[in-house]
Amino acid sequence: MLKRSYDPEIMDDFSIQDERVDSALEELRLVNTFLGGRSATQKGLRLIRDELGPHHTMSVLDVGTGGADVFDDSARPLDITVLDRNPRVCRYLSRSGRYSVICGDALHLSFRERSFDIVHASLFLHHFREEEIRQMLSSCLRISRRGIIINDLRRSVFAYAGIKVLTALFSKSDMVKHDGPLSVLRGFSRNELETLLAECGVTKYSLQRRWAFRWLIVIWN
Repeated sequence: MLKRSYDPEIMDDFSIQDERVDSALEELRLVNTFLGGRSATQKGLRLIRDELGPHHTMSVLDVGTGGADVFDDSARPLDITVLDRNPRVCRYLSRSGRYSVICGDALHLSFRERSFDIVHASLFLHHFREEEIRQMLSSCLRISRRGIIINDLRRSVFAYAGIKVLTALFSKSDMVKHDGPLSVLRGFSRNELETLLAECGVTKYSLQRRWAFRWLIVIWN
């Protein structure tokens, strides 16, 4: 098993406020479409939807949202609030007019208790160290009424080799070429995720492997 990396990703450098961010978000849209990001999130939404009924409009807070494209073509009505710390990402999302956009820090969520049905995080937790993830999960549990959906990467030699080849062949973004393989190295094993959940007192959850080298975690609050 590869050891988890803590090397910084270029995308975490918020001094970058130019078209490099936009280009990376556009390429991540393709990654989420073809490498399981969108399907994993939609599966999580279906698991919670079954408890709420088909006509309930779910309110969602998407933390560290990036391009927010995992919600495209959702089968049910969603009231989506997106939160990102990078001002360039927030401007990128504001142009669509589809979301309520908040430029803020996911480590300091100031929303009232039970403000949203669901808190969602896609390809986000791997950017943080374990103590920060525990802090974030505790806050997400506090502000969610129904639960949390986490869509993130499964660390593996095969996943690392695959994304290294794919980004080298097809990516035009230096940010994606650097951050894609590193993101896999910052991903998680099952044992690491189960330990984090136990440390946060989470007992009711589903942890599934999804295409391609993804984890889908649904936590019921």
